[in-house]
Amino acid sequence: MYDRAGYGESDPNPMRSLKSEASDIEELVDKLQLGPKVYVIGVSLGCYPAWSCLRRIPNRLEGIALVVPYINYKWSSLPSDLVKDDYRKGLLRWMFRVARYTPRLLHWWVTQKLFPSSTALEQNHAFYSDKDLEVLKKTPGYQLFTQKRLRKRSVFDSLRLDFMVAFGKWDFDPMDLPNPYPQKESRVHIWQGYEDKVVPVQLQRFVSQKLPWIRYHEVPDGGHLLVYDGAVCEAILRSLLLGEDPPLYIPKLDI
Repeated sequence: MYDRAGYGESDPNPMRSLKSEASDIEELVDKLQLGPKVYVIGVSLGCYPAWSCLRRIPNRLEGIALVVPYINYKWSSLPSDLVKDDYRKGLLRWMFRVARYTPRLLHWWVTQKLFPSSTALEQNHAFYSDKDLEVLKKTPGYQLFTQKRLRKRSVFDSLRLDFMVAFGKWDFDPMDLPNPYPQKESRVHIWQGYEDKVVPVQLQRFVSQKLPWIRYHEVPDGGHLLVYDGAVCEAILRSLLLGEDPPLYIPKLDI
């Protein structure tokens, strides 16, 4: 694992982009002399760099797993009947505008205590499934998006820049990507929780159906934090590294 720009020990990059994320990964691989190909795992918001790797450096990937990848509602290929009534689309549009034009207001809103705000995510049923809430109780070190972390301006700014790239205008639509591995020389996976309240399972299924060369796995009772489930995490790694396809996570498509 490594710290992307603005996280942990890495310096912020105010000019970060889809292209720079893939370039950073390739440069790191070369600097550490990890070899011609590596495995990449992207989780949640961290999946846009993984998509960029598929687009820009597929020849450097031995395998890649996108775990509960966010959906960018600006992708032109998304069908209107699936997104027109999705409240997440309007919420993300509002957050994107505020993050872009009034970042100070957003920072105040997500850290203030006078009114309820969407940053009270630690125990919020609107964002977390029952399984997610169990994970939070058992994982005291989990602090993503908590007000305590976001009070640090450096943390807030890094998340804001990440958010703006992830949900801004992309220079490609993932659904238009051709199969980079026609000889099955590398493996690509998407892992999605059926009970995920952050990323709609219907949209993830649509993405997987548009890209049949990606192996789609669905965790029946999984939420957005499914990677913190030990059994699921092991299945993700075994599938990526060994090519296993656990029957438990074969989706039962009902749409």
